[in-house]
Formats: sequence, C-alpha cells, structure tokens
Amino acid sequence: MEQMNEYELNIYKDLEEWKRKITKRSGIIARISKKAQVKVNTIIPEKVHKVLTESIKGMVKATLVGSQYSTKKDQGSGFTLAQRDELAKSKLSTYQKTAMLEGAGTGAAGFFLGLADFPLLLSIKMKFLFEIAAVYGFDTSKYEERLFILHVFQLAFSSDDTRIETFHTIEKWEEKKSMLADMDWREFQQEYRDYIDLVKMMQMVPGIGAIVGAYANHNLLKHLGETAMNAYRLRVLIMNPKDYG
Repeated sequence: MEQMNEYELNIYKDLEEWKRKITKRSGIIARISKKAQVKVNTIIPEKVHKVLTESIKGMVKATLVGSQYSTKKDQGSGFTLAQRDELAKSKLSTYQKTAMLEGAGTGAAGFFLGLADFPLLLSIKMKFLFEIAAVYGFDTSKYEERLFILHVFQLAFSSDDTRIETFHTIEKWEEKKSMLADMDWREFQQEYRDYIDLVKMMQMVPGIGAIVGAYANHNLLKHLGETAMNAYRLRVLIMNPKDYG
C-alpha cells in the first residue's frame, strides 16, 4: 500500500474504530430480543418461510436490476477520497429525506398501507447503495459488485453472528468473492425482518405511525449510510489509496 495522505490516515483510524464497533457483541436486551425472534421463527410454518424468502429475493433482484440501469456510473471520477466522501454524505442526506417522507406517508395511512412501506423502503435502500458504489468508483454492472452491495446491506441489518461473519467477508472481499455464488436468501430475509420488525410494527399503530415511520426510516438510512461508506472506504484504502488522489 502506497503512502496515505493525512485525510486517508484519519479515515483509516476511523475504520479501525468502526471495525471494533461492528464486531462488538450486542447488549443483553438485543440478545434476548434476538432469541425471542428466533423462537418465533421456529414456530412459523416452513411454507411461510419459503414464500417470504422467495418474495424478498424477487423484490431485491428486481430492485437491483432497476437500480443498475438508473444509476449514473462512476459519479466521483477524478475525485479524491475526501471529495467522494462529501458526495456520499450529500447522497445520504437526500435519501434520508426521501425515506422520511415515505415512512411518514405510509405510517399515517394506517395498517394496510403501512405494509407497503416494506418494499418501498427496501427499494430506497438498494438504490442508495448503488449510488454509493458509483460514488466510490465501483462498476455495478459487474455481478460481483451487486453481490458486494447485498453483503453491505446484510452487514447493516443483521444480528451479531451474521454481522461479524459478513464483516470478515467484506474485509477480505478480493479473496472471498470468487467463493460466493449467491446470497443465502433465507438468512438474508430473516435477518432483515428480525432487525426491523419491532420498528415497523410500531409504525402501523394509529396516531403515532407517521412520526415513528419518519423517525425510523431516517435512522435506518443513517445506519445504512455509515455502513456503506465505511465498507467502500475500506475497499478503497486496501486496494490503493493513490487511485483516489
């Protein structure tokens, strides 16, 4: 790795702190909650799990195709890492506002439209990840880059064991990508649902749905943004920081 400039060195230090945070075990309340969710999942009939898995798989793949063709390639061409970071933050702010409006709208509409929030928010998150990939100069027309996006998504929205395992895959992506044929879609959908279940249920409560929906979606995008930026920064600095000025 060539010598880093001052900004890159600071980001590298931030990444070390992020690594400690992302691989740290959750608190006792989160672990108890996860155990309860796992118990519930064992009660749900296998047919239901299969339907949910195929539904989310289809939803995600449709969004991946749409986002691929609607995202401008390498949006930070010629930019330094610092300039790419600023552009990524600007994108995040825009998508947070979109997600807030969507969450407030579906939350205010009650239970049945509240159900529509799930695919709508999922599509916003995926489109955001494609934008971030383009900001950092990665070509999402390549299958391996779309697979990386799915791993970033899973890193953001999963419990301890899956999150830590996913981080190690991302950290050594160049070594591991050839061993990955596809996502474990069952795990993907179950981890995501477990992560957001409580928040989304609260969003459907009359009277508070709009407030909860806007607040929750803003925070979910914030968390995804932090995860995505750091995942791509990690790749940039491991690859060659001088490629980015």
